[in-house]
Amino acid sequence: MRLGLIAGNGRFPFLVLDAARAQGHDVTIVAASEEASPDLNAAADRAGAAIHWVSLGQLGGCIRLLKAAGVTQAVMAGQVKHTKIFAGGIVPDLTMLSLLRRLASRSTDGLIGAVAGVLADNGIELLDSTVLIAPLLAGGGPLSRRPPTGEEQGDLDFGYRAADVLAGADIGQTIVVKARAVVAVEAMEGTDEVIARAGRLAGPGTRVVKVAKPGQDMRFDVPVVGVATIEAMRAAGATTLSVDAGRTLLIDGPAVLAAADAAGIAIVGRDAGPVARQTGADAPGGAAGGPEYEY
Repeated sequence: MRLGLIAGNGRFPFLVLDAARAQGHDVTIVAASEEASPDLNAAADRAGAAIHWVSLGQLGGCIRLLKAAGVTQAVMAGQVKHTKIFAGGIVPDLTMLSLLRRLASRSTDGLIGAVAGVLADNGIELLDSTVLIAPLLAGGGPLSRRPPTGEEQGDLDFGYRAADVLAGADIGQTIVVKARAVVAVEAMEGTDEVIARAGRLAGPGTRVVKVAKPGQDMRFDVPVVGVATIEAMRAAGATTLSVDAGRTLLIDGPAVLAAADAAGIAIVGRDAGPVARQTGADAPGGAAGGPEYEY
């Protein structure tokens, strides 16, 4: 198929590109110039994929590029920092300006969900962002060599309720707890900065709880953990990380677990219930037949 890859920062776009080409898809990349790594140029060249660089505000330009390439299905991969939209310097084109004026909320779900709607109106379906790299989704139970201690698990259990409320309100997906108290809560700043702030506030011994949203839309804003997350935890003295099984990507999974083991950090996958996944002919690499959703 002709697949569009809308790329933000981090390793996620590279992994999706490699998986898509391995499955024989013709990929057109539209990379956010304020976010995506310049190394994506070389990766696109190696994969034989077309790449175009556009500013975050150029939604109309993104759509024109994808339609010109014959793309009818696309994947969003890689973080776009929400703060970029509020800090100024992003010039919206008419398509983006029209979208922003119609928004009742500029929360992550509100903003990216509206972008998905505009893409759909232009004949471009946004797919589950993990459909090509499902093996990198976190499993359930202890994932690291060391499981959480009883005290650590108690802090995680305490943190789940607050983290689920936070995520359900589309505020953030990470909280840090210690001794059954919430130390730091994520908003726009991102996971690594929350972890660092918690370390400054409470010192070593904090626990990090990262959750998916209730009814997580796997097309965008999927929780991601990488080696940088583990390094942030090590620097802050955080001892334990909980992620939602089946809803969290462990980017470069073996490296993440190796870094956690080297730092003595326990990682556990919480069973957060079923997630809708696209399969069938309408999913990249899917089998023949009509669209289905697998739980």
